[in-house]
Amino acid sequence: MKQLNDTNLDLNTMIEIQKNLSAQINLSSEKTAFQTAAGVDLAYWTEETVEYAVCCIVVLEQETMKVLESKYTFGKVEVPYIPGCLAFRELPLILETAQKLEIRPDLYMFDGNGYLHPRHMGIATHASFYLNKPTIGVAKSYYKIENARYQEPPNERNAYTDITINGKIYGRALRTCKNVRPVFVSAGNYIDLETATKVVLSYIHSEGHVPQPTRLADIETHRMRKIKKDERRALKQTAIINR
Repeated sequence: MKQLNDTNLDLNTMIEIQKNLSAQINLSSEKTAFQTAAGVDLAYWTEETVEYAVCCIVVLEQETMKVLESKYTFGKVEVPYIPGCLAFRELPLILETAQKLEIRPDLYMFDGNGYLHPRHMGIATHASFYLNKPTIGVAKSYYKIENARYQEPPNERNAYTDITINGKIYGRALRTCKNVRPVFVSAGNYIDLETATKVVLSYIHSEGHVPQPTRLADIETHRMRKIKKDERRALKQTAIINR
């Protein structure tokens, strides 16, 4: 956590940290059934030159799709956006939010990538070393690595194509419903790709083509972002009036 709070890390140091952690990735599953899953997402905005974000984690029960718990954290973003190093920017708020959970979810699902990353260290994978739970990355857009393209899966429910780069499977393009764009699934850590795919499909609801945990986390982050922006706007207006 100390490294995550260091806002002065340079790119080379970040990459070195990722390489050291990537050697510890375990893409195997101790179990294939998970009763609960937590969706994780963040939403950003800028006020003048200061960037803020709100992180939301929503915990769902797999059998009923019922929301069991929802927590959020709001704060300044101290690390700039650097392609391939998203975790150093997002993890402080993610981990602070996870600590607020009263329910310990069986796994975490991220709106982003895991193993599908140049160094196999997407946000879902990097977070796993702090959360100590299986993690899955479910991205809505494709992260192109070494100019590798993906093949569109057949236009049918649950169809997929593996994303292979230099002979290694990094993830897969998964069409969760017919006539919708695929999502891009990758194992994060402590889980294999087949199990990750089954878990994602088990959380698909008629309301959308992305799994419910990340879908509801996304909705909640946008709701909380509006609330926080309105609160800060009101505080500024009050300060002006009281001058």
